Amino acid sequence: MSALALDGAAVLGRHLRKVRRAPAIVVMTQTMPVVFLLFFGYVFGSALAMPGTEYRAYLLPGLLVATAAGGVMTGMFQAAQDSHRGVMDRFRTMPISRAAVPLGQALADLLTSAAGMVPMILVGLAMGWRIEGSAVEALGAFGLLLLFRFAATWVGILLGLASRSEEAAGQLGSATFMLPLLSNAYIPTGNMPGWLRTLAEWNPISAVTTAVRDLFGNAAVPADAAWPVAHPVAGSLLWSVGLIAVFAPLAVRRYTRG
Repeated sequence: MSALALDGAAVLGRHLRKVRRAPAIVVMTQTMPVVFLLFFGYVFGSALAMPGTEYRAYLLPGLLVATAAGGVMTGMFQAAQDSHRGVMDRFRTMPISRAAVPLGQALADLLTSAAGMVPMILVGLAMGWRIEGSAVEALGAFGLLLLFRFAATWVGILLGLASRSEEAAGQLGSATFMLPLLSNAYIPTGNMPGWLRTLAEWNPISAVTTAVRDLFGNAAVPADAAWPVAHPVAGSLLWSVGLIAVFAPLAVRRYTRG
């Protein structure tokens, strides 16, 4: 376990140094959610009437979760880049823990995404969003966001390691932009057609979004929703832990096999 921790910390440091050398990528990934918040909040917010809440307060938690789900795309692209440029092959020749390489990448992504929440929260506060729940509930909301990001990154790492090229990983990663659209991140699911509502409410993003909104005190939990949305905290934990339990071992195995 100590070897895994030391080797994972070394790989973590490598990825953080990569982030420092590519500030443009960091700025872009942290700026786009803020742009979406301003665009949706002021362009669509004036046209959407939300029962019992203000749309910008409803929107911000959804965008935070959509950004967390972006771990699929970033994990996929970084893993594909290292894999197809021979970095993974060099790591395999070194006497380090096999789990340390994907784990270090996942932890580095977790730290950068945590830092990326700060500008969105500040812009949201400037737009009038407020945390209406308690401090403990707010910490729980941020914890769920980071746990979901960690889970999404493992999904991306496996897909990146299995990709045929960097270009293929980039194209598939761009397609993940559709996932938040098939959820309650931007609009409620109550008025959707039955089959689409079922699909949206069983989307992990919907459960995490509902949990974050509830913990922040921004919107009530819908009573007539599917189980993960009607019990959002439990649903979020089950989705996140389940994704990690499935995709983390598969990603380590895929990295080990090459």
